Amino acid sequence: MVTSRARGRWAALLLAGLTPVVAELTLGNPPLRQAWLLLLWTPIYGAGTVLIRELVRRTGRGWPAILLLGAAYGIVEEGLALQALTSPTIYGVAGWAPRILGLNSAYTELNIPYHAVFSVALPILLVDLIVPELRHRPYLGRTGLVVAGVVFVLGAVLLRWTTSFIDPGYQAPPAALAAFVLVIAVLAVLALRFVPRPPAAAPRTVPTPPVVACLAGVVAFGYLALLFPFGGARHPAFTEGGWVVVPMVAAALLAVVAGVLLRRWTAHGGWGDRHSLALAGGALVAHTVFGVIANGENVTDRVSLAVLGLVMIGLLALLARRTR
Repeated sequence: MVTSRARGRWAALLLAGLTPVVAELTLGNPPLRQAWLLLLWTPIYGAGTVLIRELVRRTGRGWPAILLLGAAYGIVEEGLALQALTSPTIYGVAGWAPRILGLNSAYTELNIPYHAVFSVALPILLVDLIVPELRHRPYLGRTGLVVAGVVFVLGAVLLRWTTSFIDPGYQAPPAALAAFVLVIAVLAVLALRFVPRPPAAAPRTVPTPPVVACLAGVVAFGYLALLFPFGGARHPAFTEGGWVVVPMVAAALLAVVAGVLLRRWTAHGGWGDRHSLALAGGALVAHTVFGVIANGENVTDRVSLAVLGLVMIGLLALLARRTR
């Protein structure tokens, strides 16, 4: 019989391996022909998400804390390791929208929430559904927690080293790095000390799982489409000049409305595991559809990503069959 401790380690490994697949591969970044790049990203992605889950479970916090720490993770990756939040050259993102206080504004608005949701929250949610008996417990002991933290730091250093080949010669200003560290610390303290613990659920009507899946898909696709230039566009949503602020504001409003509705629905007893799976599935399918449209460099990349999307749908369907 598999012990609870061994099952927890297995769940932690599953979460670590699933995270970069959800965050990067199912979006087509990288394409399947370059899937080996996940080996470079797994230390920071996988260990980071495992570390966040362990801290939240040990302090008894809930999903708001996971999202806050997910945003902090996004700043670690994009601000400290990649330094893409401030770089004027990497990926060409400085030209998406006006730079504000030295930040690539549209890229920042896109990626910090993206990491909070797709790099942290959704992988944790999926593994909680796969291993439901451990969903409210830490996976690892103190040694495992320390190992996850060390691997996460080493993963960030590895990512910073590889970025020197992508964006040679750039070093973020010390003031920006200090500001990122301060924001990360504030988010961590808010998440682990001040965010209220989950309230007791009360009965209330919530949308059916198919409706939840459709709404999640619309929000995920809409948010990405509003901020990520695609189809030959140089700026978000095919705008020019000052009009770029319109899709940026629209994306922010979309995220706020979705967050308010989701908090209302999940705070009541009518929300169940099938709703959670529908939420994750709708968002994942929509973001893979967007990847097929926006990230494929050629027909082969788009077809391979579409096939991966079909495999993902099949796996989600299998999980739905065993989800109460």
